Amino acid sequence: MVVFLNGKFVPEAAAVVPLNDRGFLLGDGLFETLRVAGGRPFRLAQHLERLARGAEFLKISLPYTPGEIQKFAGQLVAQNELADAILRLTLTRGPGRRGYSPKPAGPPTLAMTLNPLPLVNSDEPLQWSLATASFRIPAGDVLAAFKTTSKILNVLARAEAEEKGADEALLLNTNGEVAETAGGNLFWVYRDSICTVPTGRGVLPGITRAVVLEICQSLGLETQKRIIKPEQLLNAAGLFVTQSALGIIPVAAFDGRPVAPSPLVDQIVTAYSAMLGRD
Repeated sequence: MVVFLNGKFVPEAAAVVPLNDRGFLLGDGLFETLRVAGGRPFRLAQHLERLARGAEFLKISLPYTPGEIQKFAGQLVAQNELADAILRLTLTRGPGRRGYSPKPAGPPTLAMTLNPLPLVNSDEPLQWSLATASFRIPAGDVLAAFKTTSKILNVLARAEAEEKGADEALLLNTNGEVAETAGGNLFWVYRDSICTVPTGRGVLPGITRAVVLEICQSLGLETQKRIIKPEQLLNAAGLFVTQSALGIIPVAAFDGRPVAPSPLVDQIVTAYSAMLGRD
Protein backbone atom coordinates (compact mmCIF):
# COMPACT_ATOMS: atom_id res chain seq x y z
CA MET A 1 0.00 0.00 0.00
CA VAL A 2 1.25 3.48 -0.88
CA VAL A 3 0.67 6.26 1.66
CA PHE A 4 1.04 10.03 1.60
CA LEU A 5 3.38 11.62 4.14
CA ASN A 6 4.40 15.27 4.15
CA GLY A 7 4.22 15.80 0.41
CA LYS A 8 5.58 12.40 -0.68
CA PHE A 9 4.02 9.11 -1.76
CA VAL A 10 5.92 6.25 -0.16
CA PRO A 11 5.35 2.54 0.61
CA GLU A 12 3.57 2.11 3.92
CA ALA A 13 6.55 0.30 5.47
CA ALA A 14 8.81 3.24 4.61
CA ALA A 15 6.56 5.92 6.14
CA VAL A 16 8.02 7.06 9.46
CA VAL A 17 7.53 10.02 11.78
CA PRO A 18 9.91 11.22 14.53
CA LEU A 19 9.51 9.74 17.99
CA ASN A 20 9.05 13.27 19.32
CA ASP A 21 6.06 13.95 17.07
CA ARG A 22 3.42 15.39 19.38
CA GLY A 23 0.70 13.39 17.69
CA PHE A 24 2.46 10.21 18.83
CA LEU A 25 3.40 11.54 22.28
CA LEU A 26 0.32 13.52 23.28
CA GLY A 27 -2.43 12.98 20.74
CA ASP A 28 -1.82 16.58 19.69
CA GLY A 29 -3.57 16.54 16.36
CA LEU A 30 -6.68 15.98 14.27
CA PHE A 31 -7.97 13.38 11.86
CA GLU A 32 -10.73 12.84 9.31
CA THR A 33 -12.03 9.52 8.04
CA LEU A 34 -14.10 9.31 4.89
CA ARG A 35 -15.44 6.97 2.27
CA VAL A 36 -13.98 6.59 -1.21
CA ALA A 37 -16.68 5.45 -3.65
CA GLY A 38 -16.12 4.88 -7.34
CA GLY A 39 -12.61 6.27 -7.02
CA ARG A 40 -13.81 9.58 -5.54
CA PRO A 41 -13.52 10.67 -1.89
CA PHE A 42 -17.09 11.36 -0.73
CA ARG A 43 -17.73 14.82 0.73
CA LEU A 44 -14.00 15.55 0.98
CA ALA A 45 -14.57 19.32 0.88
CA GLN A 46 -16.72 19.16 4.04
CA HIS A 47 -14.14 17.02 5.82
CA LEU A 48 -11.38 19.44 4.90
CA GLU A 49 -13.46 22.37 6.09
CA ARG A 50 -13.86 20.71 9.51
CA LEU A 51 -10.15 19.85 9.56
CA ALA A 52 -9.28 23.48 8.81
CA ARG A 53 -11.58 24.75 11.58
CA GLY A 54 -10.02 22.31 14.02
CA ALA A 55 -6.51 23.30 12.98
CA GLU A 56 -7.35 26.96 13.48
CA PHE A 57 -8.77 26.22 16.93
CA LEU A 58 -5.70 24.19 17.93
CA LYS A 59 -3.39 26.72 16.26
CA ILE A 60 -1.83 24.13 13.96
CA SER A 61 -0.90 25.46 10.53
CA LEU A 62 -2.17 23.37 7.64
CA PRO A 63 0.92 22.63 5.53
CA TYR A 64 -1.13 22.52 2.30
CA THR A 65 -4.22 24.26 0.96
CA PRO A 66 -7.50 22.33 0.83
CA GLY A 67 -7.15 22.25 -2.97
CA GLU A 68 -3.69 20.70 -2.72
CA ILE A 69 -4.90 18.11 -0.22
CA GLN A 70 -7.79 17.19 -2.53
CA LYS A 71 -5.29 16.70 -5.36
CA PHE A 72 -3.01 14.55 -3.19
CA ALA A 73 -6.00 12.45 -2.05
CA GLY A 74 -6.99 11.78 -5.66
CA GLN A 75 -3.44 10.76 -6.53
CA LEU A 76 -3.30 8.43 -3.52
CA VAL A 77 -6.51 6.69 -4.58
CA ALA A 78 -5.21 6.33 -8.15
CA GLN A 79 -1.80 4.97 -7.10
CA ASN A 80 -3.38 2.30 -4.89
CA GLU A 81 -6.07 1.46 -7.46
CA LEU A 82 -8.70 1.30 -4.72
CA ALA A 83 -11.99 2.54 -6.13
CA ASP A 84 -13.87 1.75 -2.91
CA ALA A 85 -11.98 2.29 0.31
CA ILE A 86 -11.65 4.23 3.55
CA LEU A 87 -9.40 7.29 3.49
CA ARG A 88 -7.89 8.71 6.66
CA LEU A 89 -6.18 12.10 6.96
CA THR A 90 -4.07 12.74 10.05
CA LEU A 91 -2.65 16.15 10.98
CA THR A 92 -0.36 16.62 13.99
CA ARG A 93 1.51 19.59 15.39
CA GLY A 94 4.71 17.79 14.45
CA PRO A 95 7.90 17.19 16.44
CA GLY A 96 8.47 19.19 19.59
CA ARG A 97 10.23 19.35 22.94
CA ARG A 98 9.31 17.19 25.90
CA GLY A 99 6.34 18.56 27.86
CA TYR A 100 2.92 19.98 27.14
CA SER A 101 3.92 23.40 25.82
CA PRO A 102 3.51 23.58 22.02
CA LYS A 103 6.35 26.11 21.77
CA PRO A 104 8.39 25.49 19.75
CA ALA A 105 6.96 22.65 17.67
CA GLY A 106 6.69 21.78 14.02
CA PRO A 107 6.58 21.65 11.16
CA PRO A 108 3.18 19.92 11.19
CA THR A 109 2.85 16.33 9.99
CA LEU A 110 0.17 15.46 7.42
CA ALA A 111 -0.44 11.84 6.47
CA MET A 112 -3.07 10.09 4.36
CA THR A 113 -3.71 6.36 4.27
CA LEU A 114 -6.17 4.06 2.53
CA ASN A 115 -7.77 0.88 3.79
CA PRO A 116 -10.03 -1.55 1.92
CA LEU A 117 -13.69 -1.57 2.88
CA PRO A 118 -14.66 -4.31 5.36
CA LEU A 119 -16.21 -7.33 3.68
CA VAL A 120 -19.99 -7.41 4.09
CA ASN A 121 -22.23 -10.32 3.13
CA SER A 122 -24.79 -8.92 0.69
CA ASP A 123 -27.30 -11.50 1.97
CA GLU A 124 -26.83 -10.21 5.51
CA PRO A 125 -26.86 -6.36 5.55
CA LEU A 126 -24.70 -4.78 8.23
CA GLN A 127 -26.49 -4.25 11.55
CA TRP A 128 -25.11 -3.38 14.95
CA SER A 129 -25.97 -4.01 18.56
CA LEU A 130 -25.36 -1.15 21.01
CA ALA A 131 -24.38 -1.24 24.66
CA THR A 132 -24.41 1.83 26.90
CA ALA A 133 -20.89 2.68 28.05
CA SER A 134 -19.92 3.56 31.61
CA PHE A 135 -17.65 6.33 30.30
CA ARG A 136 -19.09 9.86 29.97
CA ILE A 137 -18.42 12.72 27.56
CA PRO A 138 -18.25 16.27 29.00
CA ALA A 139 -21.58 17.86 28.05
CA GLY A 140 -20.09 21.24 27.15
CA ASP A 141 -16.75 20.13 25.73
CA VAL A 142 -15.68 22.62 23.02
CA LEU A 143 -13.31 19.99 21.58
CA ALA A 144 -16.30 17.81 20.69
CA ALA A 145 -16.69 19.92 17.54
CA PHE A 146 -13.45 18.48 16.12
CA LYS A 147 -11.98 15.02 15.52
CA THR A 148 -8.91 15.19 17.72
CA THR A 149 -6.50 12.28 17.82
CA SER A 150 -7.03 12.00 21.60
CA LYS A 151 -9.67 9.26 21.49
CA ILE A 152 -8.81 7.02 24.45
CA LEU A 153 -12.32 7.40 25.93
CA ASN A 154 -13.81 6.12 22.67
CA VAL A 155 -11.33 3.25 22.58
CA LEU A 156 -12.22 2.16 26.11
CA ALA A 157 -15.96 2.52 25.45
CA ARG A 158 -15.75 0.37 22.32
CA ALA A 159 -13.71 -2.26 24.19
CA GLU A 160 -16.28 -2.30 26.99
CA ALA A 161 -19.11 -2.78 24.48
CA GLU A 162 -17.28 -5.63 22.79
CA GLU A 163 -16.74 -7.32 26.15
CA LYS A 164 -20.53 -7.26 26.53
CA GLY A 165 -20.93 -8.89 23.12
CA ALA A 166 -22.08 -5.68 21.40
CA ASP A 167 -20.71 -4.09 18.25
CA GLU A 168 -20.67 -0.46 19.36
CA ALA A 169 -20.86 1.69 22.48
CA LEU A 170 -23.51 4.31 23.19
CA LEU A 171 -21.90 7.28 24.93
CA LEU A 172 -23.79 9.49 27.36
CA ASN A 173 -22.67 12.94 28.40
CA THR A 174 -22.05 14.09 31.97
CA ASN A 175 -25.72 15.14 32.21
CA GLY A 176 -26.75 11.52 31.64
CA GLU A 177 -28.12 12.38 28.18
CA VAL A 178 -27.55 10.43 24.97
CA ALA A 179 -24.61 11.94 23.09
CA GLU A 180 -23.26 9.71 20.31
CA THR A 181 -21.61 6.35 19.78
CA ALA A 182 -17.92 5.62 20.10
CA GLY A 183 -17.48 5.95 16.35
CA GLY A 184 -20.50 7.81 15.02
CA ASN A 185 -23.67 9.83 15.49
CA LEU A 186 -26.95 8.34 16.66
CA PHE A 187 -30.39 8.76 15.06
CA TRP A 188 -33.75 7.42 16.17
CA VAL A 189 -37.25 7.31 14.73
CA TYR A 190 -40.03 8.83 16.83
CA ARG A 191 -43.58 9.29 15.49
CA ASP A 192 -42.37 9.33 11.88
CA SER A 193 -39.70 11.94 12.68
CA ILE A 194 -35.99 11.29 12.26
CA CYS A 195 -34.31 12.56 15.42
CA THR A 196 -30.73 13.17 16.45
CA VAL A 197 -28.93 14.90 19.31
CA PRO A 198 -28.19 18.63 18.88
CA THR A 199 -24.58 19.74 18.84
CA GLY A 200 -23.24 21.39 21.96
CA ARG A 201 -24.07 18.37 24.12
CA GLY A 202 -20.74 16.58 23.64
CA VAL A 203 -21.67 15.58 20.08
CA LEU A 204 -19.38 15.67 17.06
CA PRO A 205 -21.16 17.37 14.12
CA GLY A 206 -20.54 14.44 11.80
CA ILE A 207 -20.36 14.84 8.03
CA THR A 208 -22.58 11.80 7.42
CA ARG A 209 -24.94 13.16 10.09
CA ALA A 210 -25.30 16.28 7.94
CA VAL A 211 -25.77 14.14 4.81
CA VAL A 212 -28.63 12.23 6.47
CA LEU A 213 -30.34 15.49 7.40
CA GLU A 214 -30.03 16.53 3.74
CA ILE A 215 -31.50 13.22 2.61
CA CYS A 216 -34.44 13.55 5.01
CA GLN A 217 -35.20 17.00 3.61
CA SER A 218 -35.11 15.67 0.04
CA LEU A 219 -37.44 12.79 1.00
CA GLY A 220 -39.83 15.07 2.83
CA LEU A 221 -39.14 13.43 6.18
CA GLU A 222 -39.46 15.55 9.30
CA THR A 223 -36.29 15.90 11.38
CA GLN A 224 -35.82 16.96 14.99
CA LYS A 225 -32.78 17.67 17.14
CA ARG A 226 -33.70 16.55 20.62
CA ILE A 227 -32.13 15.93 24.01
CA ILE A 228 -32.99 12.43 25.17
CA LYS A 229 -32.24 10.07 28.03
CA PRO A 230 -31.09 6.53 27.18
CA GLU A 231 -34.18 4.86 28.63
CA GLN A 232 -36.35 6.90 26.25
CA LEU A 233 -34.64 5.24 23.29
CA LEU A 234 -36.51 2.07 24.21
CA ASN A 235 -39.63 3.75 22.79
CA ALA A 236 -37.99 4.52 19.45
CA ALA A 237 -39.45 2.99 16.28
CA GLY A 238 -35.96 2.52 14.87
CA LEU A 239 -32.31 3.33 15.59
CA PHE A 240 -29.32 3.83 13.34
CA VAL A 241 -25.73 5.03 13.52
CA THR A 242 -24.03 7.26 10.95
CA GLN A 243 -20.31 7.39 10.28
CA SER A 244 -18.26 8.32 7.26
CA ALA A 245 -16.44 5.00 6.88
CA LEU A 246 -19.46 2.67 6.83
CA GLY A 247 -22.27 5.12 6.14
CA ILE A 248 -25.59 4.21 7.78
CA ILE A 249 -25.77 1.21 10.10
CA PRO A 250 -29.18 0.13 11.43
CA VAL A 251 -29.25 -0.91 15.09
CA ALA A 252 -30.79 -4.34 15.71
CA ALA A 253 -30.35 -4.44 19.51
CA PHE A 254 -29.82 -1.93 22.31
CA ASP A 255 -28.61 -3.01 25.76
CA GLY A 256 -29.73 -6.56 25.04
CA ARG A 257 -33.21 -5.63 23.82
CA PRO A 258 -34.16 -6.11 20.16
CA VAL A 259 -34.89 -3.03 18.03
CA ALA A 260 -37.51 -3.44 15.32
CA PRO A 261 -36.46 -2.52 11.77
CA SER A 262 -37.91 0.71 10.38
CA PRO A 263 -38.99 1.28 6.77
CA LEU A 264 -37.95 4.93 7.17
CA VAL A 265 -34.40 3.83 7.92
CA ASP A 266 -34.48 1.60 4.82
CA GLN A 267 -35.52 4.65 2.74
CA ILE A 268 -32.61 6.67 4.06
CA VAL A 269 -30.13 3.84 3.47
CA THR A 270 -31.30 3.49 -0.14
CA ALA A 271 -31.02 7.24 -0.74
CA TYR A 272 -27.56 7.33 0.81
CA SER A 273 -26.33 4.49 -1.41
CA ALA A 274 -27.61 6.34 -4.47
CA MET A 275 -25.89 9.53 -3.33
CA LEU A 276 -22.57 7.69 -2.91
CA GLY A 277 -22.74 6.55 -6.52
CA ARG A 278 -23.84 9.94 -7.80
CA ASP A 279 -21.66 12.38 -5.84
